Amino acid sequence: MNEYAVIFDMDGVICHTNPFHAEAFRQFFDKRSVPYTEQEFVDHMYGKHNSYIMQYFLKRELNEAEIKVLEEEKEGLFRTIYADHIEPITGYLRFLYDLKEAGFKTGIATSAPSANLFLIVDKLGFVSKMESVLSSEDVEFHKPNPEVYLKSAQNLGVLPAHCVVFEDSFSGVSAALNAGMKVVGVLSSHTKEELPPCNYYIKDYNDMSVEIVKQLIR
Repeated sequence: MNEYAVIFDMDGVICHTNPFHAEAFRQFFDKRSVPYTEQEFVDHMYGKHNSYIMQYFLKRELNEAEIKVLEEEKEGLFRTIYADHIEPITGYLRFLYDLKEAGFKTGIATSAPSANLFLIVDKLGFVSKMESVLSSEDVEFHKPNPEVYLKSAQNLGVLPAHCVVFEDSFSGVSAALNAGMKVVGVLSSHTKEELPPCNYYIKDYNDMSVEIVKQLIR
């Protein structure tokens, strides 16, 4: 299966980080007396890039330098909050090792900053299993733009049509579909109805197997 690849988003796909991102944003916004609702987090935070999130909730345009400073503060909060809670979504590591045994190439394609990515992969110890690892610093355009997935396919040396992507957000699923890839929706943060139509859906990796991936590619 060396001409085929499986690519994973990170937040909500490898680890269920969204509750911890939400807590970091609560602290970040409360410090500034910025109002928010839990529904707004669902609609305007999960799966979105920080540049969008900051401008939506702060209700003003921000230049690149301002976004960078604010992002570093918020993501630093997240890493502090999450550091002692890192664990994979049920069945993920078993599934990843099964993929490698079956000969699949694998990668990570996340909109998160690299510091978050390596906090997680270093703790869980599986980065050596990935032939491509991309974070927000590695692309110019963010999801739903397909750049991160097309670049992943290029890194992995496989055709986009030979890739299966695991995603949990509207923008992430859209990015993978825009790249011409098959998509498995991970229902960690959203329902089926809240995502674009996927080729398959799972609640966790106990619902997934190498055989299902092969069927999706066929």
